[in-house]
Amino acid sequence: MKLVAEISMYPLNEQYIVPIQEFIDRLNSYENIKVVTSATNTIVSGEYLSTMQLLAVEMQRSHEKVGQAIFVCKFLNGEKMSTEI
Repeated sequence: MKLVAEISMYPLNEQYIVPIQEFIDRLNSYENIKVVTSATNTIVSGEYLSTMQLLAVEMQRSHEKVGQAIFVCKFLNGEKMSTEI
């Protein structure tokens, strides 16, 4: 089953650009997912379980490094999408 996740990260830190870019760069290092970044969010698509697992790893890594950060996520069943992401 395919998952599509839309993620926005909001570090509770005055220096917020670097942690966001580091998170996006780490997501882009995975070969088994597709990552599309816009000005306000990042869309990640891939196999459901492996994508959820890598998101958990990378969100935890961000929390450990940054401290407080808010992640706003939307998860969609990619199998039911009418267009490819």
